[in-house]
Amino acid sequence: MTSDTKKRILWWGRHGNYGPNYPRNRTIIKCLKNLGHEIIEYQPRLSQLAGLEASFHDFDNIDLVWVPCFRQRDLSSASRWAKKRNISVVFDPLISAYDKRVHEKKKYPAGSSRAKRLLRWEQGLFAKADTVIADTSSHKQYFIDQLGCTEDKVVVIPVSAEEELFYPKETAKNDHPEVLFFGTFIGLQGPVYIAESIKHYSGSPITLTFLGDGPERKQCEAICQSINNPNVNVQFEDWIPFHDLPDRIRQSDICLGVFGTGEKSFRVIPNKVYQALACGRPVITMKGDAYPAFDTQSNHEIYFCQAGDPESIANRIKEVVEDKNSTATGASIYKQYFSNELVTQTLQKILASSKSAK
Repeated sequence: MTSDTKKRILWWGRHGNYGPNYPRNRTIIKCLKNLGHEIIEYQPRLSQLAGLEASFHDFDNIDLVWVPCFRQRDLSSASRWAKKRNISVVFDPLISAYDKRVHEKKKYPAGSSRAKRLLRWEQGLFAKADTVIADTSSHKQYFIDQLGCTEDKVVVIPVSAEEELFYPKETAKNDHPEVLFFGTFIGLQGPVYIAESIKHYSGSPITLTFLGDGPERKQCEAICQSINNPNVNVQFEDWIPFHDLPDRIRQSDICLGVFGTGEKSFRVIPNKVYQALACGRPVITMKGDAYPAFDTQSNHEIYFCQAGDPESIANRIKEVVEDKNSTATGASIYKQYFSNELVTQTLQKILASSKSAK
């Protein structure tokens, strides 16, 4: 698929803590390139002086400025530079800095002066973008309600998955179903609730695998060691290279999403859910408003349970293990709601409506 009008897009943003290869950014860039657009990457040395630095680069005939994930600090300079040239700015924050620091990290109380200053700062930032991307409808509503965006300014593009890596493929059958959690063991993911679910599990024998590392891994290991359930074989694995993750997902039978109880948990669909669904693996995750309204009774790909509820997780695992239809299904829900094709279609609409200096 290609666009009728090729555009030159200035990808404006420092790499930050996540480096240059964050999956969301790679997917967006790939879809834009597949449409035939040119991406010019610009990582300024200092966010505050990025506009001045840009004047020393050959940035002629730019049609659009794109500020990628987590780069709130680059938005002001990008906006100033683009405004002088009558060019649209698209901002794909993925998160709210205010939401992360106040509600997720609990660094400042919500009513404190520091929290209020942070909120005003981010509201001012979001006002500088012509289009703001939200990864879910819940995040869109948050950007409207908390950060002052108008509804027509915010466009939803799902995170999706890198489909050249994550796709259904037949694998050898396990002796006992393997239930796989992979992640960074942070509170939003709720790995402790998964560990505690072992004592509530009453189904046929399974292997429960925790893959990854992070702040709550040791606590999970201690909980698992303290519980003796003969029908649950628990194993912990260290991180593997990202390019090996798709095959590891396909080796499992069921994948686990997130189960945290924080406000943000209800607004996100994490990478792991997109990746597992794209591989054709059934997913068990907490029910949140972020998910599309599809028929939960007839689908055998995504199963919801209560956030922060080990017993609910255990019951869902038992249900999916016993559901003979919950094998690889061709990733139909992924294709319908989260695919790269849908991402590409939305990008086409954004670019068609953007203004440029030409």
